[in-house]
Amino acid sequence: MKASKPLPVIAIVGRPNVGKSTLFNRTTRSRDALVADMPGLTRDRHYGTGRVGERPFLIIDTGGFEPVAKEGIVHEMAKQTRQAIAEADALIFLVDGRSGLTGADQAIAEDLRKAGRPLVVAVNKAEGMRHPTVTAEFHELGLGEPVAISSAHGDGVRELVELLLDRVAPLEAVDEEGEDPEDRGPRRIRIAIVGRPNVGKSTLVNTLLGEERVIVFDQPGTTRDSIHIDFDRAGRQYTLIDTAGLRKRGKVFEAVEKFSVVKTLQSVADANVVVLVLDARQEISDQDAHIAGFVVESGRAVVVAINKWDGLGDYERERIKRDADRKLQFLSFAKTHHISALKGQGIAAVMKSVDVAAAAAFSKLPTPKLTRALVEAVDRQTPPRRGMSRPKLRYAHQGGQNPPVIVIHGNGLDNVPETYRRYLEASFRETFSLQGTPLRVEFRSTRNPFASQGPS
Repeated sequence: MKASKPLPVIAIVGRPNVGKSTLFNRTTRSRDALVADMPGLTRDRHYGTGRVGERPFLIIDTGGFEPVAKEGIVHEMAKQTRQAIAEADALIFLVDGRSGLTGADQAIAEDLRKAGRPLVVAVNKAEGMRHPTVTAEFHELGLGEPVAISSAHGDGVRELVELLLDRVAPLEAVDEEGEDPEDRGPRRIRIAIVGRPNVGKSTLVNTLLGEERVIVFDQPGTTRDSIHIDFDRAGRQYTLIDTAGLRKRGKVFEAVEKFSVVKTLQSVADANVVVLVLDARQEISDQDAHIAGFVVESGRAVVVAINKWDGLGDYERERIKRDADRKLQFLSFAKTHHISALKGQGIAAVMKSVDVAAAAAFSKLPTPKLTRALVEAVDRQTPPRRGMSRPKLRYAHQGGQNPPVIVIHGNGLDNVPETYRRYLEASFRETFSLQGTPLRVEFRSTRNPFASQGPS
């Protein structure tokens, strides 16, 4: 089976207060992201996913870049930004069209020129201004044709991203190799093993393979890149993806580790099922929750493996169970196993859950059964009224797989609250036994053909 290409990575770079975070939020359509940073709001490196049409990508938001800084917080911020540049396939150099060209912009341009990455100068805050005028002085940077955009309003943002993607990831025909006919799912299930450093990911891989295929040291961050390993088990075919551990904040500076976060995120996107490995002897951290959140946002099926369970007393075991229930409650659809990767305890159960999750992710849900399940769910609990009317949910069909997408048609569905969407998700999940996979419910209101005609 041919491995799919990793997601292209775009980094947003620029001096402080030019609108980098606004552009990041616009491209990811979210205000939440995986974070690798030092403490402090202005020093963050945020990682998120975006999509233009059918083209997904990873994008990195950076703090304000001042490349000439030699010490202090600003120097650490510059190190973070250079880290993002090293991880990226392409760069957006964001400048402020209302402030005009500054000496700081020129210093950054000199630094970026040495990086050798494809880049576009994006002139932000250009709404209401003539584009040739607002971009004119930025030609002086010598970095190609500047592009006028508005991060806040979205003007030109899609075109900017498409321009960069065309340079680093041209559109190709979709490679269906490795997928069964009639969308029955992959012949070889791709499993990404993810988690913070030193939780036992490589040990779990070795135990699954029954041999020392991955070097294991008792030292955080041994794995520096993602490793793909094919193997068969009980007549099923799998590809294991052993990823570099995602470090806690402020611990991603070493050059030898510079690709760890990006490679892990790319591996999640490439997987069918993600095994999230946690350490039973440590508290579940914000970083664990960020990783889990990214997996769910990516739509990947999940199995949780709490490692190093052996040797713990009843009190410690109860503590970690409560901790997981509280901090990872959004993973309630995923099966949790308590294992010892070193001793091989609980591994068979993990693989059984992987099979179940993969089958659920690629389930085919017939329209008649979906509609019947929808009607039964509405009969049990009708959607709440909004004003004088109540949303009418008429029928449902499947809109996609991995993860399953259920599209519901009807009238007034723009008024369906999020709580009712979650109720429907839980109902569909129970009806079709969709354990281990995220499930997405979309609403599409039927257009009233007479709405625009007015009274006769």
